[in-house]
Amino acid sequence: GGEPTIAPLLVSAIHYAKSRGLFIRMITNGQRICEIDFLRELVDAGLTHVHLSLHSSRAEVHDFLTQTPGSHGHIDRALAHVPEVGITADINTVINAFNSDHLDETVKWIVGRHPHVRHFVWNNMDPNMNRAERNPDVIPRLGEFELSLRAAMRFLSATGRTFRAERVPLCFMPEFPESSTETRKIVKEEERCIRFLDRKGFVLQKQFLHGKAAACDACALDPVCAGLYSMNYHYDPAELFPVPGDPVDVIRRVLRREPEAALVERVLARRGQRSDEQPDDHGQRSRDGGTVTPQHQESARVVAGARP
Repeated sequence: GGEPTIAPLLVSAIHYAKSRGLFIRMITNGQRICEIDFLRELVDAGLTHVHLSLHSSRAEVHDFLTQTPGSHGHIDRALAHVPEVGITADINTVINAFNSDHLDETVKWIVGRHPHVRHFVWNNMDPNMNRAERNPDVIPRLGEFELSLRAAMRFLSATGRTFRAERVPLCFMPEFPESSTETRKIVKEEERCIRFLDRKGFVLQKQFLHGKAAACDACALDPVCAGLYSMNYHYDPAELFPVPGDPVDVIRRVLRREPEAALVERVLARRGQRSDEQPDDHGQRSRDGGTVTPQHQESARVVAGARP
């Protein structure tokens, strides 16, 4: 957790990672790497790739969300430096109530100004993060980003770029189900392990299954969809709807080859499976029966801090 470019051990950590043969990439808000000398120092140490967090093509929206005036311009300059120093960059965007209507505008702006960017990642707002709980007005409704996300995906696909979306149920991206982060892990039967530096510690995630609503029972893509994250807590299952499709074709599109029969059987067996934390209609989890009632005590609308 935290912004890596303010860590005093960053350069030595990159050196060490390089000595161990690791591919070194860094998620950053871009505020320090807009200084090309600092970026060159990181590249010389072994940095290969950066993920830059940009939440809107509109400077006033991005700066408002980060609560850091000028942060949008810093990212713009950092992206311009990327090809100069010989590395690559992706764009990470948190979908929220303030950028949900212009996700397509944002990707078109980036591609127009920085055509070297070839990959984009959208993370739908995690409403359980501390800042989101304190600022609930940043949490979008699913329908608020449906059209702009579809247009953004179509544009990137047409220009030969790649993209991923996380915490977005497949009924809101039915044209590109193979680009769902969770769907890809379901199909590839992957795990995800993260070592946090805070109290969360080491997290090993083996199951990619969120809440499912009644509409999911009739959805053709139910076996390959993780469902709705934070369902009945912050996101409304009434927004979900069944879609047609062939889950085997989704498997094929993820793998880019014909899948083994045994894999198809295992994935299709997920139909009707529901998480042991499946919430009921009253916002309770079946496992412990507890009800989550976040206490929202602040009115500031902060998504991700960009302050060093």
